[in-house]
Order: sequence, then structure tokens, then C-alpha cells
Amino acid sequence: MDETARTSVYALDRPTAITYPALAGPCISDIAIIGGGFTGLSAALHAAEAGASVTVLEAHQPGWGASGRNGGQLNPGLKYDPSWFINKLGEKRGKMLVDLAWSSVDRLANIIERTGIDCALRRQGTIRAAVKRDDIAAVEATQRDMRAFGMPVDWLDRSALAKLVGHDHYQGGFLDHRGGDLDPLRLALGLAKAAENAGTAIHGNSRVVSLRHDGHNWVLTTNAGATLKAKRVLVCCNGYADNLIPGLRQSLVPVFSSVLASNPLPDNLVGRIMPGRQSLYESGMVVVYYRVDSNNRLIIGGRGPMRPTTSPDALKPIARHAQSLWPELKQVGWQTAWNGRVAVTKDYLPHFHALDDGLYTLYGYNGRGVALSTALGEPLAKLLVGEINADEIPIPASTMQPIALHAFWPFGVHATIAMSRLKQSFRR
Repeated sequence: MDETARTSVYALDRPTAITYPALAGPCISDIAIIGGGFTGLSAALHAAEAGASVTVLEAHQPGWGASGRNGGQLNPGLKYDPSWFINKLGEKRGKMLVDLAWSSVDRLANIIERTGIDCALRRQGTIRAAVKRDDIAAVEATQRDMRAFGMPVDWLDRSALAKLVGHDHYQGGFLDHRGGDLDPLRLALGLAKAAENAGTAIHGNSRVVSLRHDGHNWVLTTNAGATLKAKRVLVCCNGYADNLIPGLRQSLVPVFSSVLASNPLPDNLVGRIMPGRQSLYESGMVVVYYRVDSNNRLIIGGRGPMRPTTSPDALKPIARHAQSLWPELKQVGWQTAWNGRVAVTKDYLPHFHALDDGLYTLYGYNGRGVALSTALGEPLAKLLVGEINADEIPIPASTMQPIALHAFWPFGVHATIAMSRLKQSFRR
């Protein structure tokens, strides 16, 4: 079992575990959802509120995967600029996707407010920082593109950015005022509770090991032999996809995103490191991201070992990067470390597939999933209850395609990380 879920700072802050029982079966439900992360729990909540009977089956417990142990940042949007989607998808379809993706944090905040989830939500904004002089043009172009769509993003020159972060290592960047941060584990557990209150049956320790079509129903069987019949099924396992759906695991790269949490910052650093409490993510192939949480701990993440880890020593490159930005951190020390698998797709965009009659999957948030995956729960629920068709989901439906040489993905990730760190050593 992956122990990193237990060592996240979010789990340490919440010592009382919430355990959902395994499916006893046999059971019948209108909708079955495989995966108890943000996508599945949000879809379950909205479908149950629409009057459907919903059952969530999670291999471990809700929030166990990357949903409960990411960096906690709320970044509006997607990998590419808004105009890119308009040009590629056309005005109507592109606008549908842009409207949802760049309003995802607002949509998430509305869910949190109306369901009363206590997850330390803050909306101080998100900073996109240009690490090298060569990065400025691309970052500034993105800011201009977003401004053209009426989005609240302000350019920050080097001195203005230095005041917001507490160092002068960046060349410039922009602030998206809609962004923010939160405790992702508390969000996941809050979504589970809200979905349960709306009538959803949630079962942990219930890995689905087989899925077959039987007339008008799908039959799901768990590792304990319990069965569930449902008319429609949503599979949302993201970086933890297995071989349940043939070809799904080969259509994404399960990259480990690693996170360090410092000990609480001393008084002399509380007002100097990220004093406005914005979140930040850097430009570059291998993104570094960080924020200071509500307990005054620096939470910084990036790429680390491509295996589970609970040791701060395993994340020394991330620690060295943090200490290069704020040398005083050498005396603060690290409280804990953890990682989790996120799904990266070939085009760095989410993929939605209508696999069969009543069988759907959505995955591949590429590190932007906290707000986006939760916001997508509402249109997915409308699909599952029959209010809309698959072609009305904001993420355009596509055919699942395996990634070439998928078996060698760990070597490719290691090479990308090594190249990025080499370039970083020559930056500025």
C-alpha cells in the first residue's frame, strides 16, 4: 500500500480518519462511479442532487489519491491560451471549454460555499512566473490573450513580482486574481460528505476488478466479490488507472508529483515569504509550484522520484530550489514529504471518452485538476442523468489512443527532469 497518503501535511493536520465501508452487494444503482477523487465525488454530488441513485466505489478511501495530496493550488484555465481553443475547436465549442476552464475556481468556490465545506479556501490569486528571460515573451503573451477575453490578470514586472514573493529570482509574470489555494484532503472529504448527504452511497476498499455489460445494465464486481448493477458508469481514476478498461492505462502517463512542507515559518519569515499568500507556479518543462498555507508552512512541489516516497531527503532538489529562493529556509527545516500520481496526456489536455453505451471516462488534468475536475462534475452529472449528450460535455469527446512506447515512460520522465535541472543551473 502507498503510505504517502498518510504523510501528507493534510493527513497530519486531520488525525481522525473517516472510513467508508466496503461494498457488501449485490446492489443496484442508477449510476456507478469508479474513483473517489474530485471528479467522481463532484459528479456524484451533482447527480444525487438531480434525483439519481448513485454509488461511488473507491479502491482505498475518498481522497486517497492525488486529489487528497496535491499542492492545494487553484489555477484557472488549461495548458494553452484561450484563443488556441477557439481557433482549434471553433467559436461555439471553444468558448464552451474556455468558459468552464477559466471559471473553474469560481465554480469550485460556489460548491464549497453552498455545501459548507471547511477546507481553508483562500482567493488571493495565482502567479505565473517567468523563470528565465527567454520565458518572458510567452508568459506575457498568455497574459495578453487572457486579458483579451476579459479575464482579471495583471502583468507584474520584476520589482513588483519580487515584492509578492520575497526574492528577485524571476524576470516577471502575471497575477490571476481568480486563483487561490485550499486544503485538498479536506475538500475531498467535504465533497464525499456532501455527496453522502445528498443520497450517494460511498464505499471504500472496493476496487472494481471486472466490468461487463448485461442487457441494459453494467455489472461491476469488486475485489471482495460484491456486485453492483448500474445503468451508467463513470470511470475517473486518473493517474491510478489500472487494467479495468482495456487501453486506458496506456493512454496516459502516471507522473509522480512530489511535495515538501516546511516547519511553520518563524516570525521574521512569515511576512517576507509570499506575504500576500498568493500561489505561484513557474514557467518551464518541469514546473515548480509553491504557496504558504494557513498554518504558515511553505508547501512547495515539483517532480521528484518516480516512485512513492515519504522522505524529505528524497526531495533534495526541490529543497535546494526553495533554499535558493529563500536561503533562510535552511534553518527552518522540513516537516514532511509526500507524493502522488497525476495523469499527463500526450497533448497536455484532459481527455473525455464515451467508451460504450452508458460507459464514460475522464482523466488527464496535467497538474491543474483541483478546480477543473471539481467543476467538471456538474456537466458529467447532467450526462449521467440523461439531461445532456456526450457531445455537450465541455471537454470534446475523443477516441482513446495508446501512447507510443508507453512501457518506457519512467525513462522519459527521468530524462525530462534531468534536462530541466541542467538548464535550470544555467538560468538567468
